Amino acid sequence: MAFDRDAYEVLQVHPKAHQLVIQAAYRVLAALYHPDRDSSAASTRKMAELNDAYAKVRTVDRREVYDKGRERRPPEAAVVVTPYPRPQPSQSNSGTRSGELDFGRYTGWTISQIAIQDPDYLRWLARHSSGIRFRAEIERLLREPPAPPTPHRRR
Repeated sequence: MAFDRDAYEVLQVHPKAHQLVIQAAYRVLAALYHPDRDSSAASTRKMAELNDAYAKVRTVDRREVYDKGRERRPPEAAVVVTPYPRPQPSQSNSGTRSGELDFGRYTGWTISQIAIQDPDYLRWLARHSSGIRFRAEIERLLREPPAPPTPHRRR
């Protein structure tokens, strides 16, 4: 499994950080995302990415080799790719609808659309200060089980 992200970015350390700082960062992040603690698929992917990044910089010798290869790479342009499809625009002309996010990766989505696509994001948003205005609706949606999809009728 190959990962394209920079090892220092994955470990959340500065490229000139001391070797002990890198080791400590790895241990803290590994404890956070370890499959014994969180068995979700996202956590498993994050742990695999952490292991790959740490393998590249865990010793002084490996780190020197990685840094030399890193210097040869051309600088990457900062491109933000949203892997989530944008929802279809609503028919209302009232601007921002009630329960519609106007920030982040789900800009333009309603809380109910996000509940279907990414309930973990809603759990995070309910705890975050930017989600205060949506908290009641989020808690209501997370309490009730998701509605089954409605079948389409043929005419």
